[in-house]
Amino acid sequence: MRAGVFALIVLMAALVIMKFFEIGPFNNEYVEQDEAQMNIEKPDITVDLLTVNPYSRPGEQSEKIRDIVIHYTANPGTGAKQNRDYFENLRKTKQTKASSHFIVGLEGEIVQCVPTWEIAYASNERNIDSVSIETCHKTGDGSYTKETYDSLVHLTAWLCEKFGLTERDIIRHYDVTGKICPKYFVDDEKAWKQFKEDVKVVLEEQ
Repeated sequence: MRAGVFALIVLMAALVIMKFFEIGPFNNEYVEQDEAQMNIEKPDITVDLLTVNPYSRPGEQSEKIRDIVIHYTANPGTGAKQNRDYFENLRKTKQTKASSHFIVGLEGEIVQCVPTWEIAYASNERNIDSVSIETCHKTGDGSYTKETYDSLVHLTAWLCEKFGLTERDIIRHYDVTGKICPKYFVDDEKAWKQFKEDVKVVLEEQ
């Protein structure tokens, strides 16, 4: 009995120490899987990084990635490149602070704006430990073309594997702040659940 209590005390003390020094399961250091060791094929990504600046790419390192956050542009009819250029131009206009790691366009094209090991100005207090994906849409309801949707599923699944996450670690901007973003997945909960199921299928096929 005493030995069991002593072992429990030792275990709890060890967990407290690991939490204090952020080691073991409490390690907050940035980490991602080597792409060469991944099972999911990397999507076709155009890397067009923003210039480091205080308004869209601060150049600050992320902590351990805990979630993939889905957004929408709220700018119907615009493509990935146009939205990337909007983020880039913020360093001149200084209108606001905004960006995203990836943007999925109307034809399924994917543009990367910020390295995944840096924060983007997308998800408020979750900027530090999440990767953000902006999605383009043709109409005001935020619904996606098949090409956009398919690319989003593939990219999200690939990022989940890259950071050791599952479909349970995919969230909406709405889940962070209550903002109606991405509109289509906030207005239609069934569509949101289906999206996560579609990502799960890709993850389990590997």
